[in-house]
Amino acid sequence: MSAPSELRIEGLRAAVKGRQILQGIDLTVRSGEVHAVMGPNGSGKSTLSHVLMGKPGYEITGGRALLDGVDLLALAPWERSRAGLFLAMQYPIEVPGVALVDVLEASFAAMGHDASLVPSSVRAEAERIGFDDKLLGRALNVDLSGGEKKRNETVQLAVLRPRIAILDELDSGLDVDALRACARRIESMTQADGLGVLAITHYSRLLTELKPDVVHILAKGRIQRTGGPELAEELERTGYADYVDEEPAAEPAKARVLDPSAHPAASGAAFGDAFADPFADPLA
Repeated sequence: MSAPSELRIEGLRAAVKGRQILQGIDLTVRSGEVHAVMGPNGSGKSTLSHVLMGKPGYEITGGRALLDGVDLLALAPWERSRAGLFLAMQYPIEVPGVALVDVLEASFAAMGHDASLVPSSVRAEAERIGFDDKLLGRALNVDLSGGEKKRNETVQLAVLRPRIAILDELDSGLDVDALRACARRIESMTQADGLGVLAITHYSRLLTELKPDVVHILAKGRIQRTGGPELAEELERTGYADYVDEEPAAEPAKARVLDPSAHPAASGAAFGDAFADPFADPLA
């Protein structure tokens, strides 16, 4: 087990395109601890993970985040990774032409570790969580199902052995068997390797295998309540109604008929939101 580590978040505030999302987050994750962050859609959960890992497009408007006393917010994303922070993404990206083993060997070399150990370690971890060995030779995440991508993320986590892992909705896209395999592997790392975990999720099903020490309810950009594992069980019964403001009924919008073909040079922005991307993430 490596030396004990601590991720300390103090008064963290962040905005996207001028809109304040995080309103002052305070929490501390130590080695061997599992902290679950639960909350409704739009509460700032994924924003928290993105800000901690250094995704571009976010403005830090206050507070700080320290990993073993080092200011994470002053580091580039790759430097945060080398410092011991890992993000299992909600939507893992595809990287054509780059194999999983290549990525991990480069990571080992950057950390001064023996990269020749990577292939055997990858195969062992893949077998441990039921990730088909035939998929290891593919380009990173290319042509994998949602569940296979999450198993792939778990293999990377287990091979790299970071100090603190952020799981951004690891349970999204996983069936029961895959969820159990991934969660149990991460749980074992908290015990054997002292991994600290910040698990972001909507539902308590992840936490039946990945046992939380602390549960936080994040809503309206703040930690609204903190408790033990029983808090997740309570949320399963009651939902998030107590933490979400009722929205007033909107007035019916006036009909607008726009013909973009009559203005071929005009962008969607020129017509307001009428032709904006309907799948865009408003909090990205």
